Amino acid sequence: MDQRLRLLQPWLQSQVSELAPKSSFVVESLAGDASFRRYFRVVLHSPSQSQQPDSLVLVDAPPPESLEPFVSLAIAYQEQGVRTPKILATDAKLGVMLLEDFGNRLFADNLSMATALPRYQTAIELLPQIMAVKQHRQGAIPDYDRALLQRENSLFTDWLLQEHLGLELSAAEQALWQQVNELLIENALAQPQLGVHRDYHSRNLMLLAEPLQGGRDLGVIDFQDAVRGPITYDLVSLLRDCYVVWPRDWVLARVEEAYALLQSEGLIDGVSWQQFLRWFDLMGLQRHTKASGIFARLYHRDGKAGYLADVPRTVQYLVDVSADYPELADYHDWLKARIQPAIAAKAAKTEHQESV
Repeated sequence: MDQRLRLLQPWLQSQVSELAPKSSFVVESLAGDASFRRYFRVVLHSPSQSQQPDSLVLVDAPPPESLEPFVSLAIAYQEQGVRTPKILATDAKLGVMLLEDFGNRLFADNLSMATALPRYQTAIELLPQIMAVKQHRQGAIPDYDRALLQRENSLFTDWLLQEHLGLELSAAEQALWQQVNELLIENALAQPQLGVHRDYHSRNLMLLAEPLQGGRDLGVIDFQDAVRGPITYDLVSLLRDCYVVWPRDWVLARVEEAYALLQSEGLIDGVSWQQFLRWFDLMGLQRHTKASGIFARLYHRDGKAGYLADVPRTVQYLVDVSADYPELADYHDWLKARIQPAIAAKAAKTEHQESV
């Protein structure tokens, strides 16, 4: 047990004694995410067959990480009928909390064309409830404003192109990038601004053993960075997932279903299908621009090498979508001629270095 867990042990023992009297427990590490938080499963062993839980989730988020956005947003989501983990205990000074354990069944597990449709349709049906969360007990959630969009887009040039690939952009390349950057920002700001989970994808959705309302068995996690932003953002995160790729026609069919749903909810009155699809496509470019930079940063700054494998797939989205828009023709050609070869060469070099 590391020093941090030893520090948390008295608090954990006290909480378990209240939640599951007379139980012993063991702590097991769980896979983490892209943050500095750590996650553990607290497996309970009870001498009786009571109705207490079998396990809990311990979240270790020492300052300066904050528990507050998670706690307030969990409550706000639950008020809208979104199934998020129940918060069982928190200590803001220690930077620790105990949550309901959603188990091990990820939305991403055993995905195939046979299993995907009902899962994705359920996730899409949940979007209006997520969009309704624009404030919590601490007030309004942050806006996905121009400054934030600019910072996110800069991750692509700062971390992927410069830090990871070592590229120096010419004046013409910088001008091209600035044109694309501005197009993506304007597209995001032009959309209806509603609640955005901000990481609504296959690794942050759970398949629950106990369905909530209407038989829906979907649990939502990792929502603490929610903002008020573009209506297509979470839909893009879900359907053009950085970790899972689906056929284009299949994705477009799901986008059409989402368009019909949002129209029926009165959230996109007067918005044509062509306009909505353009919002969706360009929003995907912004998200994948950001994500490819984040994956490079996770490797160079945080030592998380596993995310590098997601870079080629994420940049391929940029290539594929930009091919559909004439105003992005130069950008499309630049990605294919300059960026993708550099990514392939860097991957080959890294693989060679690791093998010797």
